[in-house]
Amino acid sequence: MSVAIKVEHLSKAYQLGVIGTGTLSRDIERWIAKKRGKADPFLRIGEINDRTVAGGSDIVWSLRDISLEISQGEAVGIIGRNGAGKSTLLKLLSRVTAPTSGSIRIRGRIASLLEVGTGFHPELTGRENIYLNGAILGMRRKEIDRKLDEIIDFSGVEKYIDTPVKRYSSGMYVRLAFAVAAHLESEILIVDEVLAVGDAEFQKKCLGKVKEVATGGRTVLFVSHNMAAIQQLCTSVVCLKNGMVEFQGNVQDGMQVYFSSMRAGREMQEVALQKRRTGNKKAYVAGFEVKLAEEGRRLMIGVAVEASAEIEKTEIAVGINDGLGIRLITLHSRFTAQQFVLKPGTNWLVCTVENFFLRPGTYTLDVSLGSKFDTLDYLDEPLEFEVPEYSLYPTSVKPEGSQGYLMASHRWANH
Repeated sequence: MSVAIKVEHLSKAYQLGVIGTGTLSRDIERWIAKKRGKADPFLRIGEINDRTVAGGSDIVWSLRDISLEISQGEAVGIIGRNGAGKSTLLKLLSRVTAPTSGSIRIRGRIASLLEVGTGFHPELTGRENIYLNGAILGMRRKEIDRKLDEIIDFSGVEKYIDTPVKRYSSGMYVRLAFAVAAHLESEILIVDEVLAVGDAEFQKKCLGKVKEVATGGRTVLFVSHNMAAIQQLCTSVVCLKNGMVEFQGNVQDGMQVYFSSMRAGREMQEVALQKRRTGNKKAYVAGFEVKLAEEGRRLMIGVAVEASAEIEKTEIAVGINDGLGIRLITLHSRFTAQQFVLKPGTNWLVCTVENFFLRPGTYTLDVSLGSKFDTLDYLDEPLEFEVPEYSLYPTSVKPEGSQGYLMASHRWANH
């Protein structure tokens, strides 16, 4: 299989706060160094792109020594925390900006959707912008004519297609922009996290189109924080961290690296009192524990609640989410018509769930405490817990992908 994109030792540096070096003489010195093919003399070595830590320099490396090789027809997910360098990488590949060092080799034409309405002229109509975008991508007019009706139909903005796009809503804008990028016959499609602008119906439509493009032999680069979409569309992932490649390989392993990285960033907040929360603080969640009993048939969730005084008619809700943040079940005392009286000091509220089989892995809990019409405590950051391997759900039979988080007790027979 031929190589569609080859990136070697790619780096991109930005200067924070001001444009240029600050003086005309330094700008000229930088320009001369660039013309001679030498490194920027004002860049500092070793400055890491970590948005959570103040740097010692006004230069930040958005990307540092990135090397990738993507085959033709491959669908690659680019994942990582905010500020990891995902959008910068796509802008470099799309030639929106130039690299500080390194090389990019691309085989084929690129259609990119990096922001809402990238490449659109606000004064032109939707129809005119289709032709403009096609021309930018190197398409001939006959090619655009052949695809025009299909693009307009997919976008769902036919009624406004001859209206200047400056009058479009953000949702209409992204609908038309995505329709153009996905339908014009480029060999490589680059999509940044823009689909969140559209409604649920359009997001589903877009994901279906990206999947169709990926299975049709075209190369797709897809940036998203929606891990379910990454699993559905991509054959491999690249995980970025602080502007560097942390992992490149299959989707499942890449997601584990991503989630481990996210957990590492929250270690200092694992103590319940240090978590961000809302509520009147008359009572708060002081701790929790999750236990499996009877070979996994019984799940028990205990929440330690610290109360400053006696509080009547207290309700508690616990939500269990999978590793993608998708809600699996909500356990609310209101569902069982129960209320509690909290005594001053520590109270343990325990929920027991029968025959609720979670596969081994990492999960999170959302916990909310309320009394009458008041919110006592709500944790803005979920609490993590691990489900170990157990007899009814051994790791050896753990399904791949986003399915199979729950398992009900059942048996098969051949009659």
